[in-house]
Amino acid sequence: MASAVHHRTATVSGLEVFYREAGDPTAPVVVLLHGFPTSSHMFRHLIPALADLYHVIAPDLIGFGQSAMPAPQDFPYTFDALTEVTAGLLRHLGVDRFAMYVQDYGAPVGWRLALQHPDRITAIITQNGNAYEEGFVRPFWDGVFAYTDAPGPDTEAPMRDALTLEATRWQYLTGVADPSLVSPDNWVHDQALLDRPGNDEIQLKLFRDYPTNVDLYPRVHQYFRDSQVPLLAVWGANDEIFGPEGAKAFGQDLPGAEIHLLDSGHFALESHLEVITGHIRDFLGRVRA
Repeated sequence: MASAVHHRTATVSGLEVFYREAGDPTAPVVVLLHGFPTSSHMFRHLIPALADLYHVIAPDLIGFGQSAMPAPQDFPYTFDALTEVTAGLLRHLGVDRFAMYVQDYGAPVGWRLALQHPDRITAIITQNGNAYEEGFVRPFWDGVFAYTDAPGPDTEAPMRDALTLEATRWQYLTGVADPSLVSPDNWVHDQALLDRPGNDEIQLKLFRDYPTNVDLYPRVHQYFRDSQVPLLAVWGANDEIFGPEGAKAFGQDLPGAEIHLLDSGHFALESHLEVITGHIRDFLGRVRA
């Protein structure tokens, strides 16, 4: 029988943070950190698949999903700020040691959590959660970095295109061998949240802050070398945002990293849930502390 998934909110620094939670609170903790443009919704099937053995917590980042979406003048919308709220939620829940699953935007949040308290991270699962410049796929990132280097009407236009339904659907379907496995509910759900008044400015602010994540990479690599944290990469190899070289690069600093390239795209859970779940359960069963 599948474990019940609870849908909760907590107040952190005056902000309502939504999170999904399942499993025995005394079991080892796995924190799931979502990417753009989605939310903890991306983990709706993975959570019950892990909750028989683990205490699973999947928050929505501020500005995403069901969490608070303060106006940009009331919240900085940097990756540092997103991390601080996430760390505050974990403190609120009494979580001081955990494995983490990171994807897309969830990766720079996870790397910051690890740099703050490396001893708290028992293991890392990365699913198209980048930490190396080798992972950036052109031309997608050419447009992002053109905007971050010189924000203006000309460079902003492609970034606004990235907030459209066509772009959201593209993220879900590109590189998936059998697109019929991917429910259209995904991009309809995500787009409805992206289309909320004011959310476009939030996403543009996060795009402009993205270079801070790249600047952090040398420290992240040093953390990997120093800690030799157990790491599993389960990576959609056909992703046109974070390519397979990004998965392979973890081996540079973590020779023991387990790397699995899947015939899928950016949101590989949608087509390879059972495969990814199997890898995670096997991996955590061997390395969890």
